[in-house]
Amino acid sequence: MEPDLFTAAAEERQEKDPAASPLAVRMRPRTLDEVVGQQHLLKPGSPLRRLVGEGAGGPAGPSSVILWGPPGTGKTTLAYVVSKATNKRFVELSAITAGVKEVRAVIDGARRASGGYGQETVLFLDEIHRFSKAQQDSLLPAVENRWVTLIAATTENPYFSVISPLLSRSLLLTLEPLTDDDVRGLLRRALTDERGLRETVALPEDTEEHLLRIAGGDARRALTALEAAAGAALDKGEAEIGLRTLEETVDRAAVKYDRDGDQHYDVASALIKSIRGSDVDAALHYLARMIEAGEDPRFIARRLMISASEDIGLADPNALPTAVAAAQAVAMIGFPEAALTLSHATIALALAPKSNAATTAIGAALDDVRKGLAGPVPPHLRDGHYKGAAKLGHAQGYVYPHDLPEGIAPQQYAPDALKEREYYTPTRHGAEARYADAVEWTRKHLGRKRS
Repeated sequence: MEPDLFTAAAEERQEKDPAASPLAVRMRPRTLDEVVGQQHLLKPGSPLRRLVGEGAGGPAGPSSVILWGPPGTGKTTLAYVVSKATNKRFVELSAITAGVKEVRAVIDGARRASGGYGQETVLFLDEIHRFSKAQQDSLLPAVENRWVTLIAATTENPYFSVISPLLSRSLLLTLEPLTDDDVRGLLRRALTDERGLRETVALPEDTEEHLLRIAGGDARRALTALEAAAGAALDKGEAEIGLRTLEETVDRAAVKYDRDGDQHYDVASALIKSIRGSDVDAALHYLARMIEAGEDPRFIARRLMISASEDIGLADPNALPTAVAAAQAVAMIGFPEAALTLSHATIALALAPKSNAATTAIGAALDDVRKGLAGPVPPHLRDGHYKGAAKLGHAQGYVYPHDLPEGIAPQQYAPDALKEREYYTPTRHGAEARYADAVEWTRKHLGRKRS
């Protein structure tokens, strides 16, 4: 809803006494040029620039937008900047507390403001994924007729959490996790800015690095931890925030881990080799180190997906679906809950039977192709759907396997130079044993010579 007397009084108090607000609130950018990160969304002519009045209006006015990104990447901040920079009427709702009644009240107010005063309304709706389908449906007429310009924020994949009609009427803008340099710049600004800590305390390099690990690309988390640690240091009469003070404040030990250096690769390598070696306990140890060091959970999930194919393959056909499901879940929920999903996948992969047959098979096939062993596709396998293909001999003589009792046609499939080549050598580990039987049977019925 629009600000009431109590909200206005609170805002006035915060302006007179900035320290009454959390550091993360005080350090919110006042213009788009002060926004940290997300530069791909802030180029001249971008929807966000146009929302604050930089660009065309009228029939080419700014569209409604959906901001999708992890926590702490600036979704609320961008809406706040729009509210301060635009002369439009700005209304904020949270899907946690608002319902259809509140949405309709905003829309009715927007129509009155437009008809009576020619004033446009921007509606910021936070946590839109918490709205039901019916609640989201209530937004459609206002967005379609541009009674309001909607800025909706979500941490969940909008293709799953936002109804299709609303997606089709809005621009989807994806916010990327902040880099360490982004967060570092924000921390240093907070240390010196008049709205921040005003140089009352210093932040040594080792403490700063640990603070970046704790933040994990979340600006709000970084500023909250900085404020708490700064308060603890000042209470002790210290001129700088020591590493121990930060650890005591956030209750998290510093993990010696450089995400841009050798340890990043060493620990990731150790995780994968422990999974390959079926040591579930060692794998969980390295996973925990990566989580505590603030590693990007998507990086960990990608490594697990690779491991599922590289080291397990068809020995456990469920390994890759498990890893893929974990990656999708991680992208949707983020830390800290993503740690549970990564643990689930790591345990499943470490205890799965192992086979690298899929890895060696594609490696051998790629090696032959790179050596020039290819040759033309056999004529009977070529495309025969276009006019004139038959005259060229394409698809002539092809035997349709489904027409045969056993469902397999003994005809040549590989080019001449490779017709006897065998790439896949299955193990008899776990479920791959049945693939070993299958490949032996199919090669026999294809009339292939035994290698």
